[in-house]
Amino acid sequence: MTTALLVAVLAAGGTALVLQRGPLRLVIGFVLLGHVGTVLVLASGGGDRRGVPLLGQGPEDVPLGDPLPQAFVLTAVVIAFAITVHLLGVLRAEESAAEDDEEDADVEVEQERRARSRRAEQGADGPSRAREVAADEAGTPAPGDDGTGAS
Repeated sequence: MTTALLVAVLAAGGTALVLQRGPLRLVIGFVLLGHVGTVLVLASGGGDRRGVPLLGQGPEDVPLGDPLPQAFVLTAVVIAFAITVHLLGVLRAEESAAEDDEEDADVEVEQERRARSRRAEQGADGPSRAREVAADEAGTPAPGDDGTGAS
């Protein structure tokens, strides 16, 4: 009865965490669901109704426990650990990418500020200078300029 209750509590907690927002909660939810599988497989092995699955251990009239569920549990623990490590790695990479995006945004803001200050400095030279710069960019002579380049 306690095993069934434990499976129910772990499954409910794991499912609730998986359905919530937040990547760390997702990872913890998967860990709990991995434990659900482990406890469920151990309970199905009937270890409480049988003896130790080793020869020469325990009373002779008790049937030996099945070692196969224990082997499955060992495999499930290794797989759950691998999934947990992978999810934590993905979580760390996601946070690192978010930090890089923030740094890129800061650099873009700084570049835009510098460009605005350059434009303001060019505008301080007077409207004639701004017209000359615009004319140079367009490849046409500025007003009052004959296009020969001589002053």
